[in-house]
Amino acid sequence: MSTIILGIESSCDDTSAAIIKDGIILSNNIANQDVHKSYGGVVPELASRSHQQNIVPVVELAIKNAGITKNQISAVAFTEGPGLLGSLLVGSSFAKGFSLSLNIPLIGVNHLQAHILAHFIKENENDDHLPEFPFLCLLVSGGHTQIVQINDYLSMEVLGSTIDDAAGEAFDKCGKIMGFEYPAGPIIDEISKKANENKFVFTKPKVAGYNYSFSGLKTAFLYFIRDQLKINNEFINENKADLSASIQKTIVEILMQKLVEASKNTGISEVAVAGGVAANSRLSRALLEESENRNWKIHIPKKKFTTDNAAMIAITGYYKYLEKLFSSQNITPKAKLLF
Repeated sequence: MSTIILGIESSCDDTSAAIIKDGIILSNNIANQDVHKSYGGVVPELASRSHQQNIVPVVELAIKNAGITKNQISAVAFTEGPGLLGSLLVGSSFAKGFSLSLNIPLIGVNHLQAHILAHFIKENENDDHLPEFPFLCLLVSGGHTQIVQINDYLSMEVLGSTIDDAAGEAFDKCGKIMGFEYPAGPIIDEISKKANENKFVFTKPKVAGYNYSFSGLKTAFLYFIRDQLKINNEFINENKADLSASIQKTIVEILMQKLVEASKNTGISEVAVAGGVAANSRLSRALLEESENRNWKIHIPKKKFTTDNAAMIAITGYYKYLEKLFSSQNITPKAKLLF
């Protein structure tokens, strides 16, 4: 008998629902919230209200696109955390009601683990891109930056994390300083492609172990821009592309330095990247370069599975379902949730 999982993701500003059958994706629908661009970041209250409007039609569409009926669903998986509490409450409340109405298991999913397990989403039966255990994963997004050792589907060990800001936040804040709209990461990536990434040099932080820090870099970039504008008030406009390329190169080099150290010390050469920043072309290029230099086997997810999406929640729910790791109706979402 087939196992069909409905996944629901509502950790931030995207409402998403997906259907996975025996590990193969049947549908993955996302409702975006463009309203936040006007505010330079996600407004929690607006996000939760939009989730309330979007959750029912998005789930209905996911079930319709999958070509199934709701009565065929084996379990419903939802994002337990981390994320915006108001947004998480919408997804968890819907999932609880859905579970009760059909008398099927409820499965809470860690959003960060789901980003990593997105690598195991199959698009057809012959999909063989899956990583082999153990592997290292650079989990890098707007809210989190970590190096994780994955020993099995549900066995993961965090080797290092950011001690302050995440890499994605550094992209967005530096982009905001240059006048880019939110989110700035993709804009910086695009504008950097034909620019000189060596024109400006920024100091890299020194942090112990496999941990990261991006707060100092963000502040240094702000002060550098401030000082240059005192000399030339057109400095940003005249150097926007090169500034973007230079700060992007610095962030990627910081990420890669720790990842290389982790690979050396663990002896693991199977390396993956996950999270929204995994879509960055400069990071992908750096990973491929290290793959050639160090004989790494690299796993870079498709762009549609890097940002927040319900398919990653569904695939995590699938593996938890196989182990019968179900949640009770008393489960509560958590804004801060560790591995």
